[in-house]
Amino acid sequence: MVPDHWYDINGVWTGSATQLPDGRIMMLYTGSTEDGVQVQLLAEPADPSDPLLRRWAKSEANPVLVPPPGVGLTDFRDPTTAWLNPADKAWRIAIGSKNQEHAGLALVYSTEDFVHYDLLPTLLHVVQGTGMWECVDFYPVSAELAAGVGLDTSAAPGPGVKHVLKASLDYDRNDYYAIGTYDPATDRWAPDDAAIDVGIGLRYDYGKFYASKTFYDPVGRRRVLWGWIGESDSERADVLKGWASLQALPARKAR
Repeated sequence: MVPDHWYDINGVWTGSATQLPDGRIMMLYTGSTEDGVQVQLLAEPADPSDPLLRRWAKSEANPVLVPPPGVGLTDFRDPTTAWLNPADKAWRIAIGSKNQEHAGLALVYSTEDFVHYDLLPTLLHVVQGTGMWECVDFYPVSAELAAGVGLDTSAAPGPGVKHVLKASLDYDRNDYYAIGTYDPATDRWAPDDAAIDVGIGLRYDYGKFYASKTFYDPVGRRRVLWGWIGESDSERADVLKGWASLQALPARKAR
């Protein structure tokens, strides 16, 4: 993905892929427009038969989402993988943002075709004092320790299923998460323990690790986590070497 349209000329940023029941893959990602506005964009594999999906075709409908009223033009980024809501059988995505009181939050949108979206009246979650939420991730996990397997992103809430909500905090560059309960009827998530809510409790990693995302591997029946590793060299050194920072590679845990 390269910045080659007016809607992403200032940056092709974080996104997430969703595989539909018919096998199609929808990629939503954030672009920074020629005016610096953060918008959400849709792309599909240009060659679905390529197992590495090396080329992507950007939708003619782009941008499919722009910042809604009350949201800053540069405070609207990093869509999650979509999950299917069992209440109405429509897809949901969450997007990171913040409000004027410096509270970090996750907006929720509903869509049936990944081109047209409805902003839902409720927030997935909001935490005071945490600032801009980047790279929001939201996924189910088994509460049964003996299960030892990951769950598909659209796994239905219920007994034995919890949901992880994770956000990367822009102000301190760390990845925080919490475990809680998702209510599909209201599209709200609540932490099991408010004292260790998102941004004030647990972190994925306590070293150089940021802007992570996960995906579900249906073959290995596992959830895979990877993130971004910031380097400590200078901007000049980045220009000379031709890249800035590194993408971490996940390692399989030995059983």
